[in-house]
Amino acid sequence: MNLREAADPDLPEILAIYNDVIATSTAVFIETPVALDDRREWLRLRNEQGYPVIVAVDETGIAGYGTFGDFRAWPGYRFTVEHSVHVRADRRAHGIGAAIVAELVRRAKAMGKHVMIAGIDADNIASLRLHERLGFERVAHFREVGWKFGRWLDLVFMQRRL
Repeated sequence: MNLREAADPDLPEILAIYNDVIATSTAVFIETPVALDDRREWLRLRNEQGYPVIVAVDETGIAGYGTFGDFRAWPGYRFTVEHSVHVRADRRAHGIGAAIVAELVRRAKAMGKHVMIAGIDADNIASLRLHERLGFERVAHFREVGWKFGRWLDLVFMQRRL
């Protein structure tokens, strides 16, 4: 597996992963698939802001991707970022998510960031455990703050000091 910066030709595979996550999981609290133009604008903004978008590439193509961005918009939060990582369904549990998060942590440190936040569905035990193994700690549990698939969802915030 190789980790590298995402580029425009990667967007169809990134989009396929993201739309599968939207359709089949509560990893993101979105119910409507997004279009390629949405992902193109997302990548452009991340690049413009100086934030990385990392893809994990293996013999099957793009197996996963991750990024981070501002945690909150106010200047006092400028040293804190929130990340997201998504792995293609058939490549989960192969260490890809851990590799992407580790690379994001490395890059955030290099940018002088102080804290990385993860917002995770409280029922996503695999993601909670992954983040714990990578040094994140649970710092908040918000009850019934999201709605998807006809039910309320809890959100857990985890953080790691960099």
